[in-house]
Amino acid sequence: MEKKWFVFYTKSRQEKKVNELLLKRGFEPFLPMQAIVRQWSDRKKKVVVPLFNSYIFVRVEEHLISEVLQLPGLSWNIRHNDRPAVLHSKELETIQRFITTGLLIETSSGSENYLLGDRVKILDGPLKGSSGYLTAFHNGHRFSLILSSIGQVITVEIDRSIVRKLTDKELVMSV
Repeated sequence: MEKKWFVFYTKSRQEKKVNELLLKRGFEPFLPMQAIVRQWSDRKKKVVVPLFNSYIFVRVEEHLISEVLQLPGLSWNIRHNDRPAVLHSKELETIQRFITTGLLIETSSGSENYLLGDRVKILDGPLKGSSGYLTAFHNGHRFSLILSSIGQVITVEIDRSIVRKLTDKELVMSV
């Protein structure tokens, strides 16, 4: 049977503990982490936190999902269309590129007019080839990439010169 990256939901703030338990039990977890700056009243501190709160990915055969769910700290397996949700390889690569690069991309501004909700494709940079929905323009143009199979949104700062609207034909082909 084929191993796939299944999506699990953890109890609040249990992602790191669940990751350790999965490793100890011989499973192959993936817990994407990111460094952020937290502001306290007296100081700022850089901390490493999960990219997706309460989500962890485990590469297992489907029949082992119930065994994974026996571990303390896990709540349930995320489902999509009444099937266990799977993190596809393209989405895994996108998450890994996001983590590796930090996704602060600086280029010159383009001239194409975009509207909120436009479906766009990234032409250059670490997310080249990815597509998503434009959700806002704000100090450097914010772009949201929606990973449909896990229902999560990654918002990145990206210049509009490296994105383009998808054509009607591309939109039909992507459905």
